[in-house]
Amino acid sequence: MSDATTSIPEPLDPATTSPYISGNSKQFHRAANRALDHYLKPAEPDEHQAPRKPSSVFVVAPDVNAEVLLAQACESLASASVMASDFAALLEGAQRNTMMALQQIIMLGELAVNRMLDNVETPSQAKADCSPVDA
Repeated sequence: MSDATTSIPEPLDPATTSPYISGNSKQFHRAANRALDHYLKPAEPDEHQAPRKPSSVFVVAPDVNAEVLLAQACESLASASVMASDFAALLEGAQRNTMMALQQIIMLGELAVNRMLDNVETPSQAKADCSPVDA
């Protein structure tokens, strides 16, 4: 048997350890930064590129008044709220909590649209408000 003892190195202090210790490490970090920039960094707008034109597959008729649009949005949000609530009932745990949070956000949007509907002055209301008061 040998009398030599095995030396166990001291752990390195993370604050003083550089992630760029080896050449491969530097290449890895450059590649990782390029990948992160590609997926997470927004693209710079090109001055020569034409502005984005939205799809015209679904178009709202230009002559539809605000009250009709708000009523349609309210109905759509109410339907989405019910669907989210029904779907949440099928889930458990964190997924259920997430779906319930989405349902509440939809409901808040519905409440905001309802308030706007309350504030919309229809043409018939405007005429009624301007009519003379009988003495």
